[in-house]
Amino acid sequence: MTGNAFGHLFRFTTFGESHGPAIGCVVDGVPSRIPLAEADIQVWLDRRKPGQNRFTTQRQEADAVRILSGVFEGMTTGTPIGLLIENTDQRSKDYGEIRDTYRPGHADWVYQQKYGIRDYRGGGRSSARETAMRVAAGAVARKVLDALAPGGISIRGAMVAMGRHAIDRAAWNWAETTANPFWCPDAKAARDWEDYLDTIRKSGSSIGGVVEVVASGVPVGLGSPVYDKLDADLAKAMMSINAVKGVEIGAGFEAATLSGEDNADEMRIGGDGRVRFLSNHAGGILGGISTGQDVVVRLAVKPTSSILTPKKSIDVHGNEVDVSTKGRHDPCVAIRAVPVAEAMMACTLADHLLRLRAQAGGF
Repeated sequence: MTGNAFGHLFRFTTFGESHGPAIGCVVDGVPSRIPLAEADIQVWLDRRKPGQNRFTTQRQEADAVRILSGVFEGMTTGTPIGLLIENTDQRSKDYGEIRDTYRPGHADWVYQQKYGIRDYRGGGRSSARETAMRVAAGAVARKVLDALAPGGISIRGAMVAMGRHAIDRAAWNWAETTANPFWCPDAKAARDWEDYLDTIRKSGSSIGGVVEVVASGVPVGLGSPVYDKLDADLAKAMMSINAVKGVEIGAGFEAATLSGEDNADEMRIGGDGRVRFLSNHAGGILGGISTGQDVVVRLAVKPTSSILTPKKSIDVHGNEVDVSTKGRHDPCVAIRAVPVAEAMMACTLADHLLRLRAQAGGF
């Protein structure tokens, strides 16, 4: 199976299945002499791991990462960095009743058609369990950005809508994202979402959401104007995350409703002699190249397909059946998509930063 790697100069390849003994990744292209320890990675994995509150899957995984290679005496050596997380709380018996049926909304049927075999235990390779290794790779990418980006790059994610319930952007407060279980920047919306999601969770259903990721301090010049546009690579990075069905940069789809005058990000010279943009409809990227403004990406995450409500499907013998998925599932998978989206932003920026250094010798 191909398609398990992401990136060019900063590149990571993941391996493992949801109910296998372990998951892991190899991160290649990391420059030497960058400080890196397991604790630098674990702090980001702890943001994504399951079972932290009643609004996420109750699978209990410590997600404790081990560095197997590429680090010596606390510093990267320039060689591939091997990372491993053991799976410790698999409950494969939860999937015994549906081993011969295809779950609607999941990759079960298409996986079987393509490969002729599938691991029915939690989706196997197509499970969102794989995203833990993206977060681990993203933690390494953040260390690369810290070491190489002048002034530092900040990457922050937030959940800005749950179902049809969106935040009040006038109430946006980044500090709130760590004060509630939804990474929500609006304190009132977070309180409202608790009752809303409790009702959905208790009914055995699920709901989708919208995640927004903002990277500040991105230098001018990342990306190129044709096939390797920064926004094109970001779109691929975000679309590769499980359950993501739409991505927009900056104003995104709203740009189609604006006039040329309204959409243009006009420029002036600031008091410090630097270019100052008067708006950021482009989301920090023009012609595929970063402008130095905040890079803003939003992604639409569909509802978790594993629900208790019986849905029409078929089985491996061609019989029509009704499927109800039991087990431990996220009632709103968009919540745990926030740290994953942050990680994919970090990996994409680290890759483009290294490519800029190789092509232009600087910033």
